[in-house]
Amino acid sequence: MIWIICLLLIGGYLLGSIPSAVWIGRWFYRTDVREYGSHNAGATNTLRVLGRRAALPVFVIDAAKGYGAVMLAHLADLQGDGLFFLKIGLTAAAILGHIFPIFAGFKGGKGVATMAGCMLAIAPIPMLMGLATFVIVLAVSHYVSLGSMTGGVLFPFYILLVDGFQPYKLLFGVLVAVVLLITHRKNIKRLREGTENKTFLFIRRPKA
Repeated sequence: MIWIICLLLIGGYLLGSIPSAVWIGRWFYRTDVREYGSHNAGATNTLRVLGRRAALPVFVIDAAKGYGAVMLAHLADLQGDGLFFLKIGLTAAAILGHIFPIFAGFKGGKGVATMAGCMLAIAPIPMLMGLATFVIVLAVSHYVSLGSMTGGVLFPFYILLVDGFQPYKLLFGVLVAVVLLITHRKNIKRLREGTENKTFLFIRRPKA
């Protein structure tokens, strides 16, 4: 069983390592998004550098690889808490793969979309509530980082609201919130300084 779990974790990391932003940028736009903008290989930087048409498939692929990584847990003969902890491990493996992708020189993104896919697999309704929060905050503030952090911080509360007090699932929600805050440290600083980049997803960017 141990070797099966190890293989699954490796598989989760390899799925997370699929650098959709890098590959789509290079193959279709002859551009490495990591050389521009925030230098992250994620959907947000792809949106800023290459536009919506490139960012949408990047987001979908990144979320799908997180969801798929967690679903690998069902290949193991585990039930109950054991299955849940394996899903948590696969979540960590997929996000680690996205941040440090073996297929793109270990230089990836922050893993927000990949984490969203993992969240969807583990706590679908709370995750969709978090996604709705993200969209609302983004539409009002035009800050992707603020939307991501707000949705992430509220995620454990949504779990409590929807699923009740389930210690392990609630702990997962808290870990998601903490990871999002840690990976957005620079964004928090820029938000406080008023220098964070705005993203106008639904309307045209106002002229300066």
